[in-house]
Amino acid sequence: MGDQKESLRKITHTLAMKNEEISNFVCTVKQSLNNLEANSNKVQEDLESEFTSLHSALDEMKESMVTRIKQERASRTYDLQSQLSAGSKALESSEELLELANQTLCSSETDSFNQAAKDIKDSVTMAPAFRLSLKAKASDNMSHLMVDFSQEREVLRGLKFLPVPATPEIQVSESQVCDNTVTVVWTLPEPDSKIDHYILEHRRTNHEGPPRIREDYPWMVVEGIRELEHTLTGLRFDTRYITFRVKACNKAVAGEFSEPVTLETHAFTFKLDAGSCHQNLKVEDLSVEWDSCGGKIQDIRKEKTRTNSPMHSPARSALMSPKRAPTARPGRDRFTAESYTVLADTMIDAGQQYWEVRFDKESKAFAVGVALRSLGRFDQLGKSSASWCIHLNNWLQQSLTAKHNNKARALDCAIPSRIGVYVNYDEGVLSFYDSKTKQLMHTFKTKFQQPVIPAFMVWNGSFSVVTGLQVPSAVQSGQRKNSGTSSSNASLT
Repeated sequence: MGDQKESLRKITHTLAMKNEEISNFVCTVKQSLNNLEANSNKVQEDLESEFTSLHSALDEMKESMVTRIKQERASRTYDLQSQLSAGSKALESSEELLELANQTLCSSETDSFNQAAKDIKDSVTMAPAFRLSLKAKASDNMSHLMVDFSQEREVLRGLKFLPVPATPEIQVSESQVCDNTVTVVWTLPEPDSKIDHYILEHRRTNHEGPPRIREDYPWMVVEGIRELEHTLTGLRFDTRYITFRVKACNKAVAGEFSEPVTLETHAFTFKLDAGSCHQNLKVEDLSVEWDSCGGKIQDIRKEKTRTNSPMHSPARSALMSPKRAPTARPGRDRFTAESYTVLADTMIDAGQQYWEVRFDKESKAFAVGVALRSLGRFDQLGKSSASWCIHLNNWLQQSLTAKHNNKARALDCAIPSRIGVYVNYDEGVLSFYDSKTKQLMHTFKTKFQQPVIPAFMVWNGSFSVVTGLQVPSAVQSGQRKNSGTSSSNASLT
């Protein structure tokens, strides 16, 4: 009966997953139909607009060319008509002189003949007919304004839809996720010199499969990429995966998005457990500030009805990817007295994890490290066997020490503004780094018998935690080099 129930539960789970997958597919197809209708209307409107613009351009060109013909005709007509008028007048004058000359030739009077001949000679010299140019000012040839649009007609007949760039393909094997940086590499089916740039979109997700219609995070867009790869830096990996897709664009049109590719982002994320922190600490998300008035007024009823604070642990998977899971231990009591402590809500029970903390260097006291779940509510970090830490003391005299089990070792290094904490649970290694230079500050070598929890302490100061970070390559490299060396603090472990 028990085996059958377990088998049925597996079948039910498989069916539920398949139903969700089919539901996601149906929603995708419906969305595609809606997009198809909208996109078809858009391209048709664009086509009609382009042809209208083309007709307008042809009409404008026709009007311009007709106007030029009219202007040329008017100019030549004016010149020819002017010449025609002048020629007519000259001809009339010349005919009058010719008639006068003929009459004079017929005269028999010698005296009058000589005078008339002299007058005719003077008139001919001044006659318009002899000053008139007999060459036309304008030609009647208009062939220079003839047109031949045969090539243009061929061009118009060759009009077609714009060539859409081919769809890129993201190369998962060449893409890299390292140091909270993702480099995405893609290729094209064949080279295309007309491609102007690429558009890359990425979206955080906690689902490994294809993108769903209803996602918790929006697509983030990177435009103007000129190469076949792009690197995103300074990322915070607060989800299990990041999905990528890319499309190519030429000067006029964009191609289709590539098939989405989901890359896993291994990082350690946690929140601060405000329910169990000291009442003088004001916790807001991943920031903590000392509040001297925080413990003076206590709501007893709230304390009695306080719900258990969550405790979680990274899963022991092959990839050591942290995930939250409740433990059997009930919620712990709030830290009190001089234990100004706040713990994370996520335990470390496997793998390598890393986080950073930025603190106020003027704090009277500050500590960062890890603690066991058994850390007492009165215990200060580093003063019992249940915690390991680096401690900054600005009270009376400044000092930076490594503390464990009420033993301290002074550290001969500059006080950084940001500390990186590295834990290798399986190897029993706890290391502290200057997060800017990745310079090793101190390493505890021990054997963790229980899961450990990121732990913090501050008095008269403040700090903020940065999670979602991968173990930096420089830290991993340094750990490999130091793995064969002896512990630097055997007296503290």
